Amino acid sequence: MKKIVVLTGAGISAESGISTFRDSGGLWEKHKIEDVATFDAWCRNRELVLDFYNQRRRQLAEVTPNAAHLSLARLERKFEVQVITQNVDDLHERGGSTHILHLHGEMVKARSTVDENLIYTIGYKDINAGDKCEKGSQLRPHIVWFGEAVPNISLAAEMAHQADILIVIGTSLNVYPAAGLAQVTRAGCRKFLIDPKAGELNLGLAWTIMAKPAGEGVPELVDQLLQEA
Repeated sequence: MKKIVVLTGAGISAESGISTFRDSGGLWEKHKIEDVATFDAWCRNRELVLDFYNQRRRQLAEVTPNAAHLSLARLERKFEVQVITQNVDDLHERGGSTHILHLHGEMVKARSTVDENLIYTIGYKDINAGDKCEKGSQLRPHIVWFGEAVPNISLAAEMAHQADILIVIGTSLNVYPAAGLAQVTRAGCRKFLIDPKAGELNLGLAWTIMAKPAGEGVPELVDQLLQEA
């Protein structure tokens, strides 16, 4: 069975109504990165950081997977599929994909401030000041903040290296880790990029470019690959 590795970024979630961080109107226009997405911010103003992510979690509870998420799950009928996502939402899980690696953490989980291995599933509930882990430490969002290590990046690179097909959705190949994962694929790996702005990139003949929104391009590609299998 051929292996497909799918790398997804903010673009796939945006079509479900999840606000992105860098686009016009995105979250960073309302908050400075250093105020809500660094460990220093956590130490300086925990109430603000908790409120920021509690709002994101409430929003997540109100959105649903889109056609792109649902279509990716269909690939598992005939392929071994691994989704590697830069997103912290749970839309891939809710869309039916069963093998998902989160590079930047998960919104529906909390973890201990003193022991990163103590991770708790909280769903869409708030994390409040005073909520503590079993070691008595305040719970924090299970998010990889700016300046923190990305613990799953080596595992993601191993997965990308084993891929027969690489599909990149809703993220720029000019930005890491997407660029790095694309570079470690084996010779002969088929590569697809689905993003409305993909046509602006000069990636050469190694890539099949689909300059379309994820909700349109992903179902189209999935249909094609299933017919070929």
